[in-house]
Amino acid sequence: MLSLVGVWRQKRHFASLRLGVRHLSLVLVAVIALSPFGSAWAADNELAPAEKAEGWMLLFDGQGTTGWRNNTDKPVTAKVESGAINPHGCGGYIMVYDRQFGDFELKCDVKMDQPYCNSGIFVRTGTLADPVQTGIEIQVFADTKPSLQSFGAIYDLVPPSKDATHGPNNWDNVVVRCEGPQITVTVNGEKVATMNCDQWTTPKKRPDGTAHKYEKALKDFPRKGYIGLQDHGYNVWYKNVKLKELPARK
Repeated sequence: MLSLVGVWRQKRHFASLRLGVRHLSLVLVAVIALSPFGSAWAADNELAPAEKAEGWMLLFDGQGTTGWRNNTDKPVTAKVESGAINPHGCGGYIMVYDRQFGDFELKCDVKMDQPYCNSGIFVRTGTLADPVQTGIEIQVFADTKPSLQSFGAIYDLVPPSKDATHGPNNWDNVVVRCEGPQITVTVNGEKVATMNCDQWTTPKKRPDGTAHKYEKALKDFPRKGYIGLQDHGYNVWYKNVKLKELPARK
């Protein structure tokens, strides 16, 4: 049997442990609250307080297609599945947010179907009847070998420097920054492709002289247009589609 002294010491030990755990919990709460990440966190398809303060817009609410239209006259029939929008079967070649943007930063999370997926994020699309020749596509494609058609490529123009994806059936974060002639693509925090449109002065040719498909010089492409998600015949899911407009370059 424990002596009275032993019982007292045991109770004191447990009390100290409880105080220690409580103290640690308070410290963790304080650290999270004071850290830059404490105010930056948000649930899917919501803006964090810091994002609101910085001027970010939410383009997709996780529930429906309000604010979106097709590049055709057909109504949008894209599916919203588990808080993500799937443009496959949307009724057009691309579904676009029904407002044009010039200089901006766009970010979203994208998940490719497995084992194969082909889609794309269009920016600055000038003519909805001809998005391919008047907009720039950031490729979404289930291919691990960097090429002009692989994930993160500025399609048929600049290949990604590496495969920075997590692969099909996993979420990848994509950030596209359009500022004046400069376009930059970041995948999962790694900058993988960039181009200065002003350096692309010849139709159907890259600055190095090799051929591409665009009939007009990239320097003459619109600097303002629609944001679009491509239906290329495969399932793909987008969520946390957010945009921040940037001051126009002089």
